[in-house]
Amino acid sequence: MRAVHEALKATGAGYTTILKQLQIMMDKGLVDRDEAQRAHVYRARHPQQQVQRGLVRHLLDRAFNGSASQLVQQALSSRRASPEELQEIRQILADLERTEGDQ
Repeated sequence: MRAVHEALKATGAGYTTILKQLQIMMDKGLVDRDEAQRAHVYRARHPQQQVQRGLVRHLLDRAFNGSASQLVQQALSSRRASPEELQEIRQILADLERTEGDQ
């Protein structure tokens, strides 16, 4: 908990606010709490990529009516992508096309 508080101190969030958010995240199954020590230790329950995929899937369904194209268009129009990011995107698309061609 202390490490999380230190990391978020610059945001102005207080200790009790952060603790409450961690408790909510625990109730939702996003984090686990180790109560073996005096200070509670929180750990992510799922890998970051799994959580991100779930959030994107939820956003895609709710805000973009399931359209990946609309999501990508809005993401790329809201902030300019670097040349490196655009190359990564091109590579991901090429890999997806190649994978779909194999099926």
